[in-house]
Amino acid sequence: MVHAFVMVKTAAGRSEDLIDSVRSLDRISEAHIVAGDFDIIAEAEADEVYDVLHAASSDISGMEGVADTKTYMALD
Repeated sequence: MVHAFVMVKTAAGRSEDLIDSVRSLDRISEAHIVAGDFDIIAEAEADEVYDVLHAASSDISGMEGVADTKTYMALD
């Protein structure tokens, strides 16, 4: 199983609008609105690395109101 954390920067005021959409994605196990450089942190899980990367690069990044994402692969 591959785990990653996807940091999501949203357009101003869009975090609460987007959190349920992020949480509803198949490969996302958890998502939280946070304070700091990013607005949402999501945990992605999949059998293959490319599935996790697809969740970040296509599923989340493609949402209206998402300004940027950064994906960090868990090594443990």
